[in-house]
Parts: sequence; structure tokens; C-alpha cells
Amino acid sequence: MRILHISKYYYPYIGGVENICKYLVEGMPQYERAVVCFNEKRNDVIETVHGIKVYRVGTTINIARQALSLSYFPMLKRAIKEFKPDIIQFHWANPFPAAVLLTMIPKHVKLVIHWHMDIIKQKKIYPLIKPIETALLKRADLIVVTSPPYRDASLPLQPFKDKVKILPNAIDEDNFILRNGDREKIEEVRNRYANKPIVFFVGRHIQYKGLPHLIEAEKYVKSDCVFVIAGKGPLTEELKAQCHSSRVHFVGKLSDEELKIHHYAASVFAFPSITKNEAFGVALAEAMYCGTPAVTFTIPGSGVNWVSLNNETGLEVPNGDDKAFAKAIDTLLGDKELSRRFSENGKKRVKDNFTIPVMVEQMDKYYSEL
Repeated sequence: MRILHISKYYYPYIGGVENICKYLVEGMPQYERAVVCFNEKRNDVIETVHGIKVYRVGTTINIARQALSLSYFPMLKRAIKEFKPDIIQFHWANPFPAAVLLTMIPKHVKLVIHWHMDIIKQKKIYPLIKPIETALLKRADLIVVTSPPYRDASLPLQPFKDKVKILPNAIDEDNFILRNGDREKIEEVRNRYANKPIVFFVGRHIQYKGLPHLIEAEKYVKSDCVFVIAGKGPLTEELKAQCHSSRVHFVGKLSDEELKIHHYAASVFAFPSITKNEAFGVALAEAMYCGTPAVTFTIPGSGVNWVSLNNETGLEVPNGDDKAFAKAIDTLLGDKELSRRFSENGKKRVKDNFTIPVMVEQMDKYYSEL
């Protein structure tokens, strides 16, 4: 069987959707696989990446964070003609390639829509995208979505729920397995903060990640602890200017190795995202895998509160309630037994549900059913 993935970008470009696409492509050697995606540059390139043929379409222009290309039509046509796919797996949200695909997908080819997220930000151009989205969902033989809450709350999916199945996102366990010398590095990080409990955040510093709520919640946390904020983004300088507490430390972008060490060094993972732009929470699953219990807000329609279960793997508080968020941090820092239980449950939940082998096996079953 031959499977063609259509993704916005592809490895070595790093992003949430791109990682999931790569895990599925590289994790299924029993199939012939190829990828069509945008090139970040203007030229078209056909290359082999880890044994996989990748058709990269040159980007002509970006509008509202959507890449457009004059050569998408001939490149996609060429990929379909050369590769002769039995299944096309289309990674949504990616409207322009969807419009092109609908003009040329052969009738016999099965179409899987991998629904990573609803289109939320591009409200002004959404009326133009909606007909493409609907046509794509109508043509689909199968729609996979990352969590039951997202399936149930996504308005575009409601008319097509009979086609929808769940395919949770995955973390790469290899990035988080402890190796020789790691224990010493974990102790070094703890020593850096005078062995006080660490409340850890990692993510892009953008609006929906909810960092202003964490900065505000810190004021109400009674425990003697430190807040370590990793990552960067458009809001970084503004957040630093707002924050006057000596126990908050902005540490910038961490390498994969540093990220792992910080996860294990932390006592609490703060995940203050506030909207369903946070569709799943891979960073949350990574923290849980490392045994760090999390505090989250309730986010209607997001998979976040399905990834970390309230009172089982972490604590969930009402959306935007900074004092409740602070109280939950204090609860985890003050109750070692509760924290230990959440830690064990969290690691087990991720191993059972959110790893690459689990995702690949589930997708393989779906292909077989098609």
C-alpha cells in the first residue's frame, strides 16, 4: 500500500504537526510513503529524507500565516502521478493545498483527513476557507482527530462525526529517557535554585499559552519555591517587564537535553493555556512522562483536560482563575503523597496512550479498515 502525506512543512522543519507527520511516515516501513509539503524558500525541491521521497513546493507568498505557491498545482499533480498513492493523508489546517488537492484527487484514492486543529485565528478569511473545508470533509473516507473533547466541540466536524476516529498525538520517548550522568545534571539544576521546589513552564510566549496568568498566580503562591519559565516569543519582553518577583527566572530556549533535565528537576509543571488554540498539549504529555504533575486550566473543547486528568494525573482549575491556579500549585508542593500518586499515574497514562508506537499501531489499524 502506498501512502502520500500532505503536510504544511516537513522535517527538518520542527513543529507540532510536522513532528506527528514525521512519526507516522517514519514509523510505518511496511508501507510505501512519500510527502508533499511547502519549502520555506521560493524554489521547488524533490529530495530524499531518511529514505522518504519529499516533494517540497516553493513558497511564493504568506498571507495570514498561510503559505501560497504558484507551483503547488503542478508539483502535487506530479507527486500523485509518480507515486500513485492508495491513500492520501492530509494534515489539516492547510486550506490552500486542500483546494488544489480537491481538483485532482483520483476517485479510487482513499482520503484521510488528519484534523490537528480548527481554524481559529484567521476569522476574517475563514468565510473563504469554509467551502474548501466542507468539501474536503465530504470527500474524506476517514477523519482522525487528536482527542474526544476536540471531536465533540469542533463545529466543522459535527456533520461528519460518523467518519471521525480518535488518534491521539504522541511524544518521542527517546528524548526523555534518563541516561548515564543525567541524575547529576538534574541535581545541578536543583542546586542552581538553592534546592527549592521548581514550578516549570515551557512553551512559546504567545497569547493563548496564558503566561500572564502564571505571572499573576505566582503572587499568590505561599510555598517557598521558584518559577522557571523556558521558551521565548513575542510576549517575552512584555512579561519580563510585568514581573517583579525575584523567584521568577526566564531561562530562554532550552535544548532537547536541557528540557529533559528541567522536566525531571521540576516539582510542578505549570500549563496555563487558556483557549482551544491549545488543541492537545504535547508539552503537557512530555512533563507527565517525566513524572511531573501538572496544573491546568479548564479549556472547553480542547484535548488538554483529557491528556491530564483532574485529580488523577494533576489538578485542573477554572479557566483564568489565577488564585485557584496558585492554590493548586501550593497543594501539589505541600502534599508529597498526592504529588507522588499523580506522578506515577501521569507517566502510566502517557506510556499507555501518547507514545509513537501506540499512535502508529492505531493508525495502522485505521488503514487496514479502509
